[in-house]
Amino acid sequence: MTRTQGPKPTMPPVYEAFLPREHALYRPRHGRKQLIALVCATIFLATPAMSAILGARPSEFENRKLTPFPSIGQGWSFFPQLSQWTTDHLVFREQAVHAADGISRGVFGEPPPLHQENQQGPLQVPADTAPTKLDPRQFPDVIEGKDGWLYLGDEATSHCVQTVSLDTTFARLRAFRDAVEASGRQFAVVVAPDKIGMVPQHLPGGYLGKDCRDKVADEFWRRVDAENFMIDVRGPMQDWASRKGEPLYGPQDAHWSDEGAITAVRAVAEKLRPGISAKWRLQPKEDWQLPADLPPLIGRTGVTEGTHYALMPDGKTDRTRPMPNDYVTPVHTDTTHGDGTYGLRTAWIGDSFTIRALPYLAATFGDLTALHTSTADHDGGEAVGNLLQRSDVVVIELTERGFASGAVSLLLPQVQQNIVGKLAR
Repeated sequence: MTRTQGPKPTMPPVYEAFLPREHALYRPRHGRKQLIALVCATIFLATPAMSAILGARPSEFENRKLTPFPSIGQGWSFFPQLSQWTTDHLVFREQAVHAADGISRGVFGEPPPLHQENQQGPLQVPADTAPTKLDPRQFPDVIEGKDGWLYLGDEATSHCVQTVSLDTTFARLRAFRDAVEASGRQFAVVVAPDKIGMVPQHLPGGYLGKDCRDKVADEFWRRVDAENFMIDVRGPMQDWASRKGEPLYGPQDAHWSDEGAITAVRAVAEKLRPGISAKWRLQPKEDWQLPADLPPLIGRTGVTEGTHYALMPDGKTDRTRPMPNDYVTPVHTDTTHGDGTYGLRTAWIGDSFTIRALPYLAATFGDLTALHTSTADHDGGEAVGNLLQRSDVVVIELTERGFASGAVSLLLPQVQQNIVGKLAR
């Protein structure tokens, strides 16, 4: 006996939201909510473009450059990068931060928890009450010290929440050194010390991550001093600070002063050619004053000040000259010569600390090209490799916090591979 098969079940001929609620395939419509969300997302993402069309420009009020527009080639990471780009390019964001600070301090008597999520307790807590596992979102952007002193929060975050271990970072540094020297070039690394370690006397009694920051910092500098290609400028900087009677970091700025920059330039020159600075003479020129970089992070304003110097490599002629603040595009200097100067083609890869060093590099290096390390974040080391190909000497200047965190694109294996490939050619 054959069994006749009935018609196969089919999907209902109506949209599932229009079925009776009792139907097994009923699904409610969310169109109105989805439309509102879509409109909000569109406005958020389109605002920077519309602002640009109308002539409004976002400001770099934080201690970093604005996030560049991401590449489609980044895959799924394009979307979180797009959100960060949009946030950075909102033109009234700085005013909003200032307003949040004023309201928080005026109404609640405490700084606002800017850029923090899931904050456990106050922004600054005694070290012994810090959680065992620290989330980078818990750390404040700025640590507010005594007597109006401010410190960059990332100087603690970088030591306590590391991308890779110190073992990995130093292994990558040594691999980079080996590759550069194998190509017949000289190699040196100078580390810009964190302000927390150089001027601890104005820190608050306790702050989130104090114990782990101190522990990692001690281990980091022990490793630096064990490597013959790395330069520790903390001692000379402290000596100059003692003679000057004040620290080489401003109360509201995260960067070293001109004195710190000169100390680094001298240390590198002496590393490359011992005795080269024997005739160097320094003389104060004009004082300068600029907006400080830390107050805007907490919705405030402030100034930092310092002194420009005349640097005379031969003891007679001032060889310093004005240099640009932006060197993401390579900056070349070749105007100095004579006694006390260094003539080999030098590639200097640095970060924001190099900006105050550039006039003094121009005074002492006869053929130097400086390039910001952030270029490796976007091109995989292409620009760095091209520069190193044309150089006899390679110098890297990076901050303690950058090395301690391990978040240095220049040291990523794929970036090193690209650079080393160019050196080999």
